Amino acid sequence: MRLTLRPTSRAFWGGCVFLALPAAALAQTCEATSGPHPPAVIELYTSEGCSSCPPADRWLSTLKPGDGVLALSFHVTYWNHLGWRDPFATSETTSRQYRLKEALGGKYVYTPQVVLNGRDHRSWPGQSPGQLTRLSAEGAPGLRLRREGNQISAHLSASAAHPKLAGYWAVLQDGIVSQVTRGENAGEALRHDHVVGLYQPVEPWAGNAPHRTQLNLAGARNPRVAFVVTTPDHMRPLQALVLQCPS
Repeated sequence: MRLTLRPTSRAFWGGCVFLALPAAALAQTCEATSGPHPPAVIELYTSEGCSSCPPADRWLSTLKPGDGVLALSFHVTYWNHLGWRDPFATSETTSRQYRLKEALGGKYVYTPQVVLNGRDHRSWPGQSPGQLTRLSAEGAPGLRLRREGNQISAHLSASAAHPKLAGYWAVLQDGIVSQVTRGENAGEALRHDHVVGLYQPVEPWAGNAPHRTQLNLAGARNPRVAFVVTTPDHMRPLQALVLQCPS
């Protein structure tokens, strides 16, 4: 994946957007464009209430944005009743894992679960980014992400290989430290990267025509934002790209 950031104007404090600034300062834009080789897409289903999850969390943190891998940490809620409520778990991310179980024909959900390019991947321990198979370039639609103010747009090219496409937005948080006081990880300071703070699916569209979809960010933040193009059921990734404006 080739990532190109193109600042086209300057905000007063050098960030991508600040809501307290005049309207002219909000005009800064930046964008990223997919290259000829889509990344590998890793989904980790994890919980702060699960004692076997920290090794998987630490492994995920070794996957860096420039490694040709999009790493996504989906925290789930079904551990919350065992003494510790995971502050990053949501019903949306949990529902995604249950839908993935059905799509893969699994008997149950579990943590930590690592999914590579839409398939269960149990050989992750110790793997380097170079050992993770990337998405196929064949039939992958071109993707461009552009941010202007608090609005991010995804521009997709047509793909003759896919009559229907869908996708989802993922707003990512990095460098999180959480002090756990109860449950299986009581007393541990857990560290997380690539945490999906917002997961927002996009309804299917006709793949044989260009498409555009948008995400509005709340507040004056400058997070990493990913868009993942998928099959119509949202389960199997076909293309992915991340954008973070320079700060």
